[in-house]
Amino acid sequence: MKKFIKGYVKKHIPGVTIKNDHVGNLYMIKGNAETYPCIVAHLDQVQREHSKDFKAIETEDIIFGYSPKNRQREGLGADDKNGIWIALNCLEKYECMKVAFFVSEEIGCVGSRNADMGFFEDARFVIEPDRRGYEDLITNISYTSLCSDEFLKDIGFDAFGYNEEFGMMTDVLELKEKGLKVSCLNLSCGYYEPHTDHEFTVKKDLLNCLGLVEHIIENCLSVYPHENLESGYYHRYFEIDAETEIWDILSWDPEMSVEDLYEMYQTNYPRLKKEDFERIYNEYHEFNDEEELWKDMHLNKVVNTKRLWL
Repeated sequence: MKKFIKGYVKKHIPGVTIKNDHVGNLYMIKGNAETYPCIVAHLDQVQREHSKDFKAIETEDIIFGYSPKNRQREGLGADDKNGIWIALNCLEKYECMKVAFFVSEEIGCVGSRNADMGFFEDARFVIEPDRRGYEDLITNISYTSLCSDEFLKDIGFDAFGYNEEFGMMTDVLELKEKGLKVSCLNLSCGYYEPHTDHEFTVKKDLLNCLGLVEHIIENCLSVYPHENLESGYYHRYFEIDAETEIWDILSWDPEMSVEDLYEMYQTNYPRLKKEDFERIYNEYHEFNDEEELWKDMHLNKVVNTKRLWL
């Protein structure tokens, strides 16, 4: 990905300064300005290795990964190639931009944890398109606030169909924990079923995210300072919010095994151990088994009552 991005920028976007740091993050600056809009995305993905004939298939509405030889879908890697695509589009379109691409987000935000924070000192704000779906505007992660009320008021996200939500660990949280002094966001960018072979992108949702990002860049011309005054309560977050999210995942795919659950989503919750996944999995199915038993008992009661009347 780094080789592709460097080659693409050198060929298509002149005047960009590219630097690497000691862990492999990429930092790009275009133009000269007192302050810059800034976009970040991550370079890694979570899927098994692609077949040699892997193709990204683009239809009128969606994009998905496919192996013609194996006649099966394979993970697209839109988490976070969609974010990379948005960042490169904006780097090409605007005269003055900053972009950072982080390594190893999926194994615990290794790149952003080691980021050069000096790169962000003249940023107006930082946006990361790295969220599944189409409508989530993440303003708080792990009880850590990401942005100011003034920034939220000025970006006009309502017109693009976005809603404020709490999010999961990603690079902007690490930047905020490292002392980022400006407002930041994580945005849904149109990918679905991440970390699986069935991942796909809905093109209109991706384009809508790009539209919001461009709207922010073009209309938010001031610096939006923000310093988080509360510590991130990691243990509380991962004991309560993570369980709710994992229950949601299981409700989408109730046939998923505990092994699949752990393999696909352990990187989303790096502070949860395998036994935590097993406990949550068992609690979910125990609850649903009780629900089904109650429904069966209720149905039998209704049927028996009808028989009595007959």
